[in-house]
Amino acid sequence: MAKKLFVGGLPYSTTSDELKNHFSGAGNVVSAQIITDKFSGRSKGFGFVEMSSDDEADKAIEMFNGTDFGGRQLAVNEARPKTEGPRRDYDRR
Repeated sequence: MAKKLFVGGLPYSTTSDELKNHFSGAGNVVSAQIITDKFSGRSKGFGFVEMSSDDEADKAIEMFNGTDFGGRQLAVNEARPKTEGPRRDYDRR
């Protein structure tokens, strides 16, 4: 079963393809996504990588957590499910 990983500490210039290529060293990458600001379109410095198996995900965490990538230290761990936070509805009259 595929497992999704959170990857923090990415250089802001990192592309999804670069992220996918880097993590392919640990196994088969199902998907890689850089999270961007919805207004500016610029990277937020983190993303998600989905590995095809739990073993490959564990290997990726072991291989890449705390390592240097583009001059920054990566934080790699299992992604947690998104929680519903308070809505930010503003009155826009």
